[in-house]
Amino acid sequence: MIPAAFAYAAPTSVADAVALLRAGGGEAKVLAGGHSLLPLMKLRLASPTVLVDINRIPGLSYIREDPALGRLRIGALTRHVEIERSPLIRARYPLLADAAAGIGDPQVRNRGTMGGSIAHGDPASDWPAVLLAADGEVVTTGASEERVIAASDFLIDTFTTALAPDELLTEVRLPLPAERSGGSYQKLERKVGDYAIVGVAAQLRLDEQGIVAAVGIGLCNAGPTSIKAVAAEDFLRGKPLAPDNVSEAARLAMEASNPVTDDRGPAEYKRAMVKELTKRALLQAAARAQGGAR
Repeated sequence: MIPAAFAYAAPTSVADAVALLRAGGGEAKVLAGGHSLLPLMKLRLASPTVLVDINRIPGLSYIREDPALGRLRIGALTRHVEIERSPLIRARYPLLADAAAGIGDPQVRNRGTMGGSIAHGDPASDWPAVLLAADGEVVTTGASEERVIAASDFLIDTFTTALAPDELLTEVRLPLPAERSGGSYQKLERKVGDYAIVGVAAQLRLDEQGIVAAVGIGLCNAGPTSIKAVAAEDFLRGKPLAPDNVSEAARLAMEASNPVTDDRGPAEYKRAMVKELTKRALLQAAARAQGGAR
């Protein structure tokens, strides 16, 4: 298939990109990595009148900790492979390292961006579930203001986010890791490089007695949008990670899921896998929080 005709623009500043989006009147689309948008355009499931290529905008690719803000800051144009290979991410953010390493194939990881993946709002994408587990947030820039939006408020529905048509997602933020914290991302695939059948992200912090002081659980491809398993989090908080508690949290995560039957498997199978992967993610996150194997 051949895309419908469109205009192409390559702004060199965020302000210019936002102006182009505003002028597009809701018919403009942002091009970052392009792995999601371009196939849709070829199938004419998306027919933007203007394609705004943001790859020439400097300063949107970075990974850095900001102690004053208390956040890890990742630029929207940061490629998946940069996150995967970052010594900082590998040493301090195992949840992100897990997710980045399992995204697509080398071509996708070398071209795709974290910001583009999150802005796309695909429930099968890995990063939104990670953000939900880590209590992350996104920064958006419009013509008149910058907004900081919690991941739980940003993800609205299938391919639907809180991003306005004339806004650009410019940064992703996650809390700096506390002592005795760890994370894990567990993903079930039909084959290497495929979208997840289901995936589970877990981030937790243990106190000195081994009690769960903080916990986040995000589910990938388990419903119409990425899911934060709030009931499972609430159950675990203040309890030790005893086998019975892990099993109950996994059951509650399964209850929060709402997958559909498709060519990746029946809904009942996917729900069972959410339960199993939640157990694995919690146990690996706990092991990492206690200084165990990465």
